[in-house]
Formats: sequence, C-alpha cells, structure tokens
Amino acid sequence: MKSLHDGTPNPERGMDAKRLGIYLNDHHAGSVAGIELARRTESENHSNLVGHFLATLVPDLREDQRTLEAVMRALELRRDPLKSRVAWVVEKAARLKLNGSWVRYSPLSRLVELEGLCTATEGRLSLWTTLARLQRKDARLAPFDFESLIARGELQKAALQRLRARASDVAFADEPMAFGSGETPIASY
Repeated sequence: MKSLHDGTPNPERGMDAKRLGIYLNDHHAGSVAGIELARRTESENHSNLVGHFLATLVPDLREDQRTLEAVMRALELRRDPLKSRVAWVVEKAARLKLNGSWVRYSPLSRLVELEGLCTATEGRLSLWTTLARLQRKDARLAPFDFESLIARGELQKAALQRLRARASDVAFADEPMAFGSGETPIASY
C-alpha cells in the first residue's frame, strides 16, 4: 500500500500483494500446525475437559482454515504448499520436547500444548483483525464476516485460558491430581 507524504497509509491506493501473500501464507502454515496441535492434544485428553473442548474447537479451526483459503482465492493469492508442509513437520518435531516423562504424556505436556493453542488463537485474532481493516480497502473481502470470526476467537481464547490455568494447577501440584475432577465443563462458545 502506498503512503501519503506524512507516512500515513493512503486507502485510495492498492495493497502490496506480495507482502499480503507472504502474510496470509504464514498464517495458513500456522493453521496447519495449530490444527495438528489441537488434534494431538484432544487425543491425549479425550476423557477430560480439555479433550471435550478441543473436540468442538478442531472443526472450528478447520473452518477458519477454509475461510483463510477462500480469502486467498478471492484476493488471487497463491498458497505456498512448502510453508504448510514445513509447519506440519515442525509441529511433529515439537512433540520431541522434554516434558519430564520420556514415554508418556505428562501434565506438563498438557500445559505447554494449551499455551501453544492460546498463542495460536492470538495469531488468528490478529489475522481476522487485520483482514477486517483491509476489508474497508478491498471490495473482494466484502463477503467475509471477520467480525464474527473475531468474536468467536475471543470466546475460544477465554475458554483456552481457563483450561490453561487449570492445567498449570495440575502440572505443578505437589501431589498427583486428575485434570477436571469436580470441574464444570467449559461452555460452548
């Protein structure tokens, strides 16, 4: 996007398609890694609140990814399959982190994974907020309801933060404790 002489963006001018393509491809790669992280975390926590919440979140993440792909098509920006493949591999490699248990899933694993999902949700919120701003400058973005995506993302973030807080209690408890014992389920957003 071109700037006025004082450095402020000029909405009368177009956007830099190359930089926008890089930005959206980076977010697409992040969505690939985020979905894999959410799926793995769900499978390791299927019998507790984390797994129950993620069972509803994963389909929403896939829907968000499809929306991002539709945005890229509307803007006539190519997807970079290499970035997405690298993100997939990096997510798999991240599983090798030390978590205090060599062969089993540990409470620390759950905490770190939920922190990753919280961070990924912040990234999605930034994406939708940026696209909502760009929507005012590019009519091709008019069909997308970024405000609804932002609202849903805020609710998801709040739920993930509550789960993360509980996971930190469990991870650092003096005595082993079950995750979710006596807890009320996280409300659907």
